[in-house]
Amino acid sequence: MSDLVAIVYPTEAKAEEVRTRLLKLQKEYLITISDAVIAVKAENGNIKLNQLVNTTATGAITGSFWGLLVGVLFLNPIIGVAVGAASGALGGALSDFGINDSFMKELSASLHTGNAALFVLIKNMTADKVLKEIKDAGGVVLKTSLDETKEKILRDALASAAERPAA
Repeated sequence: MSDLVAIVYPTEAKAEEVRTRLLKLQKEYLITISDAVIAVKAENGNIKLNQLVNTTATGAITGSFWGLLVGVLFLNPIIGVAVGAASGALGGALSDFGINDSFMKELSASLHTGNAALFVLIKNMTADKVLKEIKDAGGVVLKTSLDETKEKILRDALASAAERPAA
């Protein structure tokens, strides 16, 4: 079972920095991430989601390949690529895996303008080592599906970073 963690940062750049750290830790097998999305509240109040994987582009590329293959079989590869890319992009845009987009937008509505929330869907992790790597970035826990003990540890670690004066 996966755990969801949503942490608010003052800027999108800070949230991206933490996501990059988590992806680096994944390469070291300290965490397994199913999805990591950054939600940013714009000046006009709209929520922009910065997905880890662009499903529309991936769908278009995959659709182009299959369209080319079918097009070659029916002696019209150009039309095959165009139809394949269009249908793949449409399928990719309509698909959603990982964290539900509307759920993230709903939670992010409470953010202040310019703030960013990092949503991470974690399959498993070595909690002490991961926390050690991200706690200096600070942040405020918005929501988790962790048990109360683990959530308190996370909140305390992030709060201690906020209390320390900047060097």
